[in-house]
Amino acid sequence: MKKKNRVAPVLRWLNHYFVFFLLVAFVITCCTMLFVSVLRDSLGLTLTDENIGTAAKITFVNVILLSLIFTVIDALRRKWTVERPVKQIIEAAEKIIEGDYSVRVKPVSPVGSDDSLNRITECFNDMAEELGGVETLRTDFIANVSHEMKTPLAVMQNYGTLLQSPELSDEKRMEYAKGVVDGSRRMADMMTNILKLNRLENQQIFPKTEEFDLGEQICECLLQYENVWEKNDIELETDIAEGVTVRADSELLSHVWNNLFSNAFKFTPEGGRVRVSMSATEHHAKIQVSDTGCGMTPEVGAHIFEKFYQGDTSRSSEGNGLGLALVKRVVDIMQGEISVESVLGEGTTFTIRIRR
Repeated sequence: MKKKNRVAPVLRWLNHYFVFFLLVAFVITCCTMLFVSVLRDSLGLTLTDENIGTAAKITFVNVILLSLIFTVIDALRRKWTVERPVKQIIEAAEKIIEGDYSVRVKPVSPVGSDDSLNRITECFNDMAEELGGVETLRTDFIANVSHEMKTPLAVMQNYGTLLQSPELSDEKRMEYAKGVVDGSRRMADMMTNILKLNRLENQQIFPKTEEFDLGEQICECLLQYENVWEKNDIELETDIAEGVTVRADSELLSHVWNNLFSNAFKFTPEGGRVRVSMSATEHHAKIQVSDTGCGMTPEVGAHIFEKFYQGDTSRSSEGNGLGLALVKRVVDIMQGEISVESVLGEGTTFTIRIRR
């Protein structure tokens, strides 16, 4: 293999030389014949075999020298403008294969070359940057999933161990069994949300648009939490305009309302208030979900739509930080807008705008 690698450049150099030799020989021969023909006709000269032979030898030597000069110049040009940057790209690609996504290729000097290699270099650097970002997300995703799975697994393991006690009372047995069920349900919900979010991010879910009454859908989703607000004595205020229809995917939008309502009731203390309102313009429907819960700081609010991010760690056992990421992705697919306003200790308001 090494012998072939040493021979290949020599053969390539000889090939270039042979090409230039033929090209120079053809051009010089044509020019010489034309020059001699015009000179002979103009001056009436008689060319002897000796003159022609001497001229041919000199011309042949000139062809050899010119071909050699052109070959050297072309080799230097190719080495500087093509082979050198291509070698840099290959070396950078090999580093990326080894897992080093920080590598970047320097742009080629525009002198003596076109902009094609610089365009390739630019695309390569963008690709390396994107791959680096994807790798970071993948690593964070695995770390977050592992962390989120540890807690319910540990709880289930502990309760399972306690359930093995023969002296356990029926009351404790039911309590521990409920802990196992709650842990398994939390893991199942997390896996379901991960799969939904993955399909949404990879565009494997295509919206099935249909026209439906948005107010009716919001009310139906709210009724699912009736037991929650009654149990916690939460005051529910609604101001939902009637007859507002939108053309969207009703199933995907239901995930939005369920996640927002679930968070509103979860973070609102006993005796608090949750308000849901909807108004409409000619082109948009505006929905607001407000609560009088713990609120959050601007720093937390800037990250709440990120996967696995949980601003209130005291309630981390009640969620997995995927709900709002799912909400944001659905709203983006619907070409809508979502924003959040919050004051620490006073409450939070989510505002969603959906195209009609």
